[in-house]
Amino acid sequence: MGNEFMPQILAQFNLVAINKVLECNKFSSGFGLSLTEDEVKALAEHRLETLKATGRIELSGWIMPKLIFAFCDSPFIYQDNYEEMLFGLQEVFYYFKGEMLEEISDDELIAVMKDKFDTECQGSLEYLQETVLEELARNVREGRK
Repeated sequence: MGNEFMPQILAQFNLVAINKVLECNKFSSGFGLSLTEDEVKALAEHRLETLKATGRIELSGWIMPKLIFAFCDSPFIYQDNYEEMLFGLQEVFYYFKGEMLEEISDDELIAVMKDKFDTECQGSLEYLQETVLEELARNVREGRK
């Protein structure tokens, strides 16, 4: 009996999440970055695919606003690559959140991602994922935070 309302609840949750991300434009536009409603909807769909692929669920709300606030001042992100970078950052975040066995908080992971992205990775998501975060995940799994 309760399952008949589940699609409506999920649709409402998705709408609220999309609106929260659209509200981030007020902040990110100060850095010359903004997302259209269609881009946010695409990011939301990608989120669901990524969560499914990584076997994760997200109870605390969509991580995208935190990623936007953290990365919108990066010298390596500009309007032409903004949506693509957010797709990649979201994917990297969810993957490594699982790889680090939930041993570090969302905020800690985002802070490390941002610091390394802007410094030694010089805007390369590939380098961030394949070297820096891989090493950090290994250290966390081995108890060396």
